[in-house]
Amino acid sequence: MAEALLDSPAAFCDLDAAPILVVDDDESVLHVIEEQLKWEGYRVVTATSPRAALEALATTAFSVIVCDQCMPEMNGLDFLSKARELRPSTSRMLITGVLSLDTMIDAINRGEIFRFIAKPWLRAELLATVKNGVHRFELYESNHRLHNEAMRLNEKLSAANAELRTKFQELVGKTRDLDNANAALKTNFEQSLELCYRITNTFYPLLGQHTKAVVDICRRMAETSHFSDEEKHVLIVSAWLHDIGLIGFERDLLHKCFVRPGSLTPDELKMLKNHPAYGQTLASFVDQLRTVGETIRAHHEQFDGRGYPDGIAGEAIPWTARCLALAVFYVESTLPKQQTVDAIVKESGKRFDPEAVRLFFKVTQIAELPQSVREIMVDELAPGMRLVKGIYSPSGLLLVAEGQDLNPATIAKIKNHHMLTSVTQRLLVYS
Repeated sequence: MAEALLDSPAAFCDLDAAPILVVDDDESVLHVIEEQLKWEGYRVVTATSPRAALEALATTAFSVIVCDQCMPEMNGLDFLSKARELRPSTSRMLITGVLSLDTMIDAINRGEIFRFIAKPWLRAELLATVKNGVHRFELYESNHRLHNEAMRLNEKLSAANAELRTKFQELVGKTRDLDNANAALKTNFEQSLELCYRITNTFYPLLGQHTKAVVDICRRMAETSHFSDEEKHVLIVSAWLHDIGLIGFERDLLHKCFVRPGSLTPDELKMLKNHPAYGQTLASFVDQLRTVGETIRAHHEQFDGRGYPDGIAGEAIPWTARCLALAVFYVESTLPKQQTVDAIVKESGKRFDPEAVRLFFKVTQIAELPQSVREIMVDELAPGMRLVKGIYSPSGLLLVAEGQDLNPATIAKIKNHHMLTSVTQRLLVYS
C-alpha cells in the first residue's frame, strides 16, 4: 500500500498550491480531464456551467482555468473574459475544435486566454500546457507579492528617513545650544569651524586632540601644488569637521571605540560606521560646499573598495577624501609610530591611494631618507632624475632599474603603467 502511494504523483502534491478549475457541460469530458490532472498531483475543482464556475471564482483563487468553448449558457471566450475580471492572475485555457484561428489569436493578444487546446487533445499536450499555466500563475503571484513587499519596505524606509531627519534636526539643535553665546556663528566662517571644534572637544576631548592633529597634516598637504584652490578649502574644512558625526553617540560608546575597540559589539560597530553619513549632514550647516560633505562621507572608504559607508573604490573616492583618510589613520592609530608607518606602506594600493601615500610621506617627512635623496609624486618625474630604487609591477616585473637616469621615454613608460595599474611603491630620486 505504501509503495503504491509513493508511485503516485499525487503523493508529491503541494497542498497549499492554488487548485485548477475545469469547466465543461459534458460530465464525461469533465471527468476525464479531472482524473488526468489529479493523477499529476493537482487539486481540481469542476463546474458543469459557467455560472457555477463564476460563483467559485468569486470566493477561490485558482492557478489555471480549463474551459470548453461550446456551452449552452455562455461560450468559453465570454466566460474567460468575465473570469479575467475576477481573477486577472489566473492562467486561462480554452478547449475547442471549432473556433477560427484569427479569433483565437485575437483572444490571446487581448489577454483573455493564455493558451488554447485543440480537440481532440493529446494527454501530454494538455499536461504540458497546464504545467506552463501553473508556472505562469506562480510567477505572476510571486511578482505581485514582491511588488507589495517593495511598496511596504519603501513606506518603512520613508518613515525611517523622516525619523532620521528628525534626529538630525534634534542633534543640530543640541550642538547650537552648546555655545549660544557665539553671536557671529552665521557670519564668520572661521568662528563656525572653531565652534564645531569646541563642541567636539567639549563632548569628547580625545576627538578634539585627534581633530587638531589631522588638521595639521592636511594643512601641510594643502600647501603643495597637488590641489586646486577649492580642493585646499575642502580638505582643510573636512579635516576640522570629519568627526562631527560622532557627537550624537554615547560617550561610553566612543570610549570603547578608541580605548577598547575589540570590545565593540556588531551592532555598535554598525552604528559607528554610519558616522561619516551623519557628519555629511551636519557639515552642510557649516559649509554649503557640497564637496565638503562628500569628502567627510568618504574619508573611511578604501582604495580597493573595502571601506564604508558606500564601498566605493579608486578614483570614485574624492581626492580630498583619499588624502584625509591617511591623516585620520595615522592620527588615530594606536600602534607605535614606526609600525603605523609600515602599515601605511603595506596598505598602499590596497587601503590607501598610492599617490596620497606619497604626498603624505612627502609633507610629513615621517620616514627618514638618506642624505640627498627625496621622494616625489608620479607627476613630478622629470628628465635627468636618477632612481634610488627600481620600480616593479605588482607581479614583480622590473619596469625601471635602480640607478637609472630618467628620460622622456622612461617617464612615459612609468606614467602609462601607472594609469593602467597604480605604482604602489615610494618614488625616491637623488637630488
